[in-house]
Amino acid sequence: MQKTIYSKEHKKLLESLIQARKDAGLTQQELADMLNKPQSFIAKYEIGERRLDVIEFIHVCKKLDTLPESILAKINLA
Repeated sequence: MQKTIYSKEHKKLLESLIQARKDAGLTQQELADMLNKPQSFIAKYEIGERRLDVIEFIHVCKKLDTLPESILAKINLA
């Protein structure tokens, strides 16, 4: 297993989170406000500069009104 934030699976995760945010009609700032975080928090994970831990991931999904498993299902780990 590759240990990098630049794996194809991690890239797919980020793409899925970005698409879910856009589908929810939210800007990075609006999502950040909902999470009580700075806009840079969203920007940094969306560009792959930082990783979300599992709890942060769940909180983001909740604010995006999407199930974490629906995001995870889009990652091909085969």
